[in-house]
Amino acid sequence: MKILGIDYGRSKIGLAIAEGSLVEPLKVIRYSDTSIVAEQIKKIISVEAIEKVVVGVSEGEMGKESKNFSISFGKMLTIPVETFDETLSTQEAQFLSKEAGIHQKKRHEMEDAYAASVMLQNYLDSK
Repeated sequence: MKILGIDYGRSKIGLAIAEGSLVEPLKVIRYSDTSIVAEQIKKIISVEAIEKVVVGVSEGEMGKESKNFSISFGKMLTIPVETFDETLSTQEAQFLSKEAGIHQKKRHEMEDAYAASVMLQNYLDSK
């Protein structure tokens, strides 16, 4: 089963894909209009033959925004959309990418995709 992991943010969204137990970062989408980003993600879902979407949800105000995003985005799709706790995934992604020796510029550019990967891997590990 191919799963798309989403690390939601107000101006950028990190994406990661899992096929089986292997998770890899896909890309970061920078945006100012949520309807445009929804169309971009729907296209990725179609091209990659995604069967499920998992949206990372943190605590506080961003957690509420992430849940609202997952609900409204989920209504546009014909595949299941779930939420999963992403608390501290960005910090873990930063640590792991430093440990892997990834240059700072690349880490900064892909940070949200790495965070989506960590969240999605934690999701898979919990199942």
